[in-house]
Amino acid sequence: MFTHETLVEGSKMWGLFYLVGFSICVLIYTFLPANRERFERAEREIFDKDDGPWT
Repeated sequence: MFTHETLVEGSKMWGLFYLVGFSICVLIYTFLPANRERFERAEREIFDKDDGPWT
């Protein structure tokens, strides 16, 4: 039978592994060469041509 302490320890360990694994997946997705154009287009199109500093 599992005790409360065993379940808490297990959930903390699996949560840590999940977050580390998810972070690695996000980094891999971000730096894939196939996604370069998508991110560059998003960077260019986030502002309208009329946007600029307030004067």
